[in-house]
Amino acid sequence: MAPKLHGLMPILATPFDESGALDRPSLRRLVEFQLASGVDGVAVFGMASEGFALTAVERRTILSDVVELVDGRVPVIAGVNGTSTATSIEQSLIAQEGGADALMVLPPFMVKPPAASLIDFYGEVAAATSLSVMVQDAPGVTGVAMPPSLIAELARLDGVDSVKIEAPPTAPKVGAVVEAIGDADFAVLGGQNAQFCLEEYARGAIGTMPACEFADLLAPVLELFVAGRVEEARAGFRRMLPLVLVGLQGGIAWAVHKEVLVARGIIDHATVRYPAARLDAGSRAAVDLVIEELELPPLPTAVRV
Repeated sequence: MAPKLHGLMPILATPFDESGALDRPSLRRLVEFQLASGVDGVAVFGMASEGFALTAVERRTILSDVVELVDGRVPVIAGVNGTSTATSIEQSLIAQEGGADALMVLPPFMVKPPAASLIDFYGEVAAATSLSVMVQDAPGVTGVAMPPSLIAELARLDGVDSVKIEAPPTAPKVGAVVEAIGDADFAVLGGQNAQFCLEEYARGAIGTMPACEFADLLAPVLELFVAGRVEEARAGFRRMLPLVLVGLQGGIAWAVHKEVLVARGIIDHATVRYPAARLDAGSRAAVDLVIEELELPPLPTAVRV
């Protein structure tokens, strides 16, 4: 049976060395940091992973390393960003072969599909593999709109078990989708770097999938909220909010995530690949100020090197 996706499931950054090559030792520390932080799953090849800039060989290597390191402790979700049914199925089958537990599937976006075609698309992708399929509702990236009524139809497809809502404003969309799906066994998750995760949880979301540099800060916040200690959760979230917001800047978000990870000693370099942009001096100073003011805690012993 496919794992039930829920809780905190960060999108892993892809560490590169100074030359731009894949940095596997840093990837190992990054995965260890997530596990030590108590995450409920990890995802690769998402937008925050620079999945758009990875070669097919690198995707296989990354998935193999992550699956080995996780060793079944939490689900591993593989992003699929094909521009057609055929390429999406190809990526899905490679992810299945590589040991992923679930797929996070973008709709085709080069040619904008009508709603009826999306039902066919997700049905065919789900039928082609034994993995559960998460619909990625990210119109800011794809230009493909998915109204709640469409997502409710997708929820009835065999093998389509969850959705990640990244269509702002996310909290109202989460509430509308939860209402539309009714009592279906279908997980509604939030995105957008967890900016409105508590509001999304209040409206029926059961998980969130942000970037990966603050998993140790967000995990206890979500635990408090789920336990009903809402005011404590909100206080904890307010404290970390500047770190969430600084990682939401279009074009430089990938570099921000990595600068924070480098500052925390988790990865060695903040190298990004084009078209992701490096930080200029002013942006780097702003990130440094956020880190300094937050007084980030020491890393768990498991990831110190």
